[in-house]
Amino acid sequence: MSPRARLAVALVALSALAPAVAGEKDGQRGGGANAKIACAVFPPDNPWNRDISRLPVHPRSAAFISSIGADLPLHPDFGTVWQGAPNGIPFNVVDRRTARVPVTFEYADESDPGPYPVPRDAEIEGGPDGTGDRHLILVDVEARKLYELFKAYPDGNGGWRAGSGAIFDLATNALRPAGWTSADAAGLPIFPGLVRYDEAALAGEIRHALRFTVERTQRGYISPARHFASRESDPDLAPMGLRLRLRAGYDTSRFPRPARAILEALKRYGMLVADNGSSLYLSGAPDPRWKDAELATLKRVKGRDFEAVDTGPIVTR
Repeated sequence: MSPRARLAVALVALSALAPAVAGEKDGQRGGGANAKIACAVFPPDNPWNRDISRLPVHPRSAAFISSIGADLPLHPDFGTVWQGAPNGIPFNVVDRRTARVPVTFEYADESDPGPYPVPRDAEIEGGPDGTGDRHLILVDVEARKLYELFKAYPDGNGGWRAGSGAIFDLATNALRPAGWTSADAAGLPIFPGLVRYDEAALAGEIRHALRFTVERTQRGYISPARHFASRESDPDLAPMGLRLRLRAGYDTSRFPRPARAILEALKRYGMLVADNGSSLYLSGAPDPRWKDAELATLKRVKGRDFEAVDTGPIVTR
């Protein structure tokens, strides 16, 4: 099937889904937290959906892997519950009935002003009392819009305050302006890079790249990233947007079904450096149906099992 035909099929599926996720109960949410998203997230030719299995290895691959940690394990930064809160970055499915609320930003000059469709009972990364990144992800399937906030807190007056925020059109390949952050340091959307239960465990297949973090990055980024978050000029450090690919010969046959789906996706689509954090921490959405012991098998995979892919030049300003 041609890319144009695949896009047409995806858009038909998207429009057909809208009635199925129309507002529930008081109209404050569309389909709930971490609901199944049975539609395309960005067009088939979007970088997140690009098959990179045959792209050349980056000339600095060995240096990048060494700086990230060749002996470090791949770490699933998601699952069921961690320290009393859902483990991972949750997302909320909303619709036209979800109340739009004002948001004030610390970094207003690089944030989309909104308003944002935030349900009264929206799930936030780390839970309501979380003190970490507190990402708030909102997916409007009807309007094909993605809303994301960083360091999101209710302001006590019906609105929200956040460090930064971004709105993405899921029907296009539009990027953030060059040099702009988003709700993620790299200026990327977060939602498309999450491991989701409905894909890995139920469908047994993930058809997009994944998001991960690295402790130290360089002052540079590779498209589709749009922003760097470091002052270090060491060329051996990973730039934001660097894509790692699991080596084609890595044997995934002895992994549980969800872990195998994740690893096969890492061979075909790879994973992108999206933020500074613990190295090789792979992002996903929490779900009580995950089996943490199955996800833990991903730790058998080490940094040395990956290679960096050459997807474009490093932008340093």
